[in-house]
Amino acid sequence: MAATDQSPSNTKRLGFHWSWLVIALVVILVGLSYAWHWDDRGVLWVREQTVSASERNASVWLPDYHVVIDGKPLVGLEKDEASDLSYDASSNTLYSVMGKNAFLAELSLTGEVLRKIPLVGWSNPEALAVLGNGLIAIIDERQHLVTMVTVTPDTKTLNIADFPKYDLGPSADQNKAFEGIAWDPHNQRILLGEERPPALYSWKSDGSAVLQGDKLKVLNDNLIMRNLSALDVDEKTGHLLALSAESHLLLELDAKGNEVSFMALVRGFHGLNHTIPRAEGVTMDGEGTIYMVSEPNLFYSFKKK
Repeated sequence: MAATDQSPSNTKRLGFHWSWLVIALVVILVGLSYAWHWDDRGVLWVREQTVSASERNASVWLPDYHVVIDGKPLVGLEKDEASDLSYDASSNTLYSVMGKNAFLAELSLTGEVLRKIPLVGWSNPEALAVLGNGLIAIIDERQHLVTMVTVTPDTKTLNIADFPKYDLGPSADQNKAFEGIAWDPHNQRILLGEERPPALYSWKSDGSAVLQGDKLKVLNDNLIMRNLSALDVDEKTGHLLALSAESHLLLELDAKGNEVSFMALVRGFHGLNHTIPRAEGVTMDGEGTIYMVSEPNLFYSFKKK
């Protein structure tokens, strides 16, 4: 029988190889933690445990939300890729834009498609915000434009040539440009979100179709996420909701840009039976219900427990 070589030199070499393997694994884990913001999310989770009841009541407080409608298919939109969502208080309905086949869809609060309005002249509509009085801001990511359209109950089609347009300018990655927009009535501004690297901008607005001045970078935009998919502002608190498809994350920021709370959009959390595959739109109604859409055509709603 051949003897096993257990010489000191081989033992040292084996230990040396294991040491390098452990170091490599640590480096990989640290890199993943940094890239996916696991460390930031862990710190935020710890901070959430110390928040007082009064602070929670003064915020949206995402940990208290539980899914009510879990991945309901938007019938008839299977091939259209729902890209964003915004609540219209005047009609008590939702509006969504389709990025693949350009049109505006009006939805019920339970995810029924009420009507489709073709968007003529848009290349890749990716975000929208309802400002009120029939005014809706729509972002075309490919053309780097925000267009202020007016929608009435009788609107059958919208042509981009008929409405005021504003150039959003170049982005760090032209193919991953502006994908989020929200109306912030508290501060009389429109908030704009770049997909990658995630960043926030503001543009002065009085709620009309006329934007004032130039868009400005929001300096304190603590977006602990890999990409930014959508934005919404809670009118009661003034807090911002920022959605990330790649991070499977909904983040709440206060008016100063400080992180307040988060919601993990993965299986087993907040009552979800499955991880939301690609969350692309978020909005909140006057009762505090949160609605989301995920490509290609999945609909979700969340209420506080």
